[in-house]
Amino acid sequence: MKTKNVMYFTQKEEEFANLLVRIGLKRNVAKVLVYLANTPEATSRDIERGTDLRQPEVSIAMAHMMEQKWVENRENKAENKGRPVKIYRLSKPIDEVMDVIEKEKRDEANSQLNLIKQLRDYIP
Repeated sequence: MKTKNVMYFTQKEEEFANLLVRIGLKRNVAKVLVYLANTPEATSRDIERGTDLRQPEVSIAMAHMMEQKWVENRENKAENKGRPVKIYRLSKPIDEVMDVIEKEKRDEANSQLNLIKQLRDYIP
């Protein structure tokens, strides 16, 4: 049997993920993003173990992150028979991902402020 090191969240990484959740990212997306930001690449199974998420939660997070073009994957042949293993990594550095999130949040805030200005026009 092979042994493999599994990465787990430090207190700082846990805080990073919690801050991402507080600004509006889903918990599973935040955890997977932080995990991948701290490792060059990982399999779904590594991510499940390291983030303490279940397989469906990791799959949903991956689908969202692929849609955002934050993550890319490649397939690696399984050691024995069976499906190839997908290996994931961030497609851009974490600071570029944070820039995208920041722009999205600024746009949302500006949109909300514009709506408030429009509402004020209705007040006599």
